[in-house]
Amino acid sequence: MPAPPFQTTTRRLVLRRPTEADRDFHSTVHSDPRLYTHAPHVLGTPETNAEFLARILRHWDEHGFGYWVAQDRESGMPVGWVGVQRGDAYLNLYYRFVLEAQGRGLAREAGRAAVAMATEWGPDLPVRALVKEHNTASVRTALASGLARTGREVVLADDRPDEALSLVFEAPRVERVDLLDAATREDLVDLWQRVNDAGGAVGFLPGAPREDVAAVVARHEEQMAAGNAVAGALRDPDGELVGWAWWVRPENPLLHHGRWLYRLMVDPDRQGRGLGLVLMAGLHRLARQEGAELLQLSVRSGSGASRLYRQVGYVEVGRIPGAIRVGAGDDRDDVTMARRVDGGPLVAHGGD
Repeated sequence: MPAPPFQTTTRRLVLRRPTEADRDFHSTVHSDPRLYTHAPHVLGTPETNAEFLARILRHWDEHGFGYWVAQDRESGMPVGWVGVQRGDAYLNLYYRFVLEAQGRGLAREAGRAAVAMATEWGPDLPVRALVKEHNTASVRTALASGLARTGREVVLADDRPDEALSLVFEAPRVERVDLLDAATREDLVDLWQRVNDAGGAVGFLPGAPREDVAAVVARHEEQMAAGNAVAGALRDPDGELVGWAWWVRPENPLLHHGRWLYRLMVDPDRQGRGLGLVLMAGLHRLARQEGAELLQLSVRSGSGASRLYRQVGYVEVGRIPGAIRVGAGDDRDDVTMARRVDGGPLVAHGGD
């Protein structure tokens, strides 16, 4: 489990570990019939709510993570419950927000944070949400949190005999790649071209020839063969490649505790669902397993990519104005950003 506390903040929320002091709020949320219109028979009672909270607190004690209390960052008021807990060989994504907080995208914001946190620091298990098809709001939240339909259906423990099965949604996972097979190589070039043509800042301009992209892939393969690079492949539950990036180890032995991020890309057709957060979280996990301590990357100003990196803990440590010439009269800054693998602060040596 994680070295740092399994808690985080988002743009509008604080996601924290619950305590006994949250008992009244837990009961309020899980006894509100307006939040159970799609399954009124599972509305909480004093007895079931007490047991539910006991399970939540026990899970935290046993595993060091679990469902959070979501608090509004400005007011400090609790607005919902969200997070992941162990299911049967998977991590169950749960979200339930007070009615007054709904319609603002808070569940989506918190769900994405939960999936990313679980991917980076949690057990090596898939993240899933089990949702009834007729609960359209919950389905939208699962999809907006980065999960995809798997085509599987399951019976829940509290289902009635005549009740519809629950759909299984699952988050994509990041797998380590040390060697490209022919199929993965073709899929990667296809993905890279789609990202290029959508305007992604991954080393080419839109319309780059396939053979040029394939040549750069081959150079990265040489680094992989030499043991100086490892890739992270983001795949949907059906195995489709939807994201990619490389960690490259510098040649200088004095820099071997660090890694540089290259060619981060996410399928343009799947953007806007938090998959960049999931890919970065999986890459951080991979870098930690590699023994890396310091992570660095370079980003083109004006691409918007730095927003994602700031969101996952990177800070700007250097900038060369006008170093990247995108086109005639269009010079961009080359921006360097860095983050520690453990999420701790960067501490300068301070010498000349």
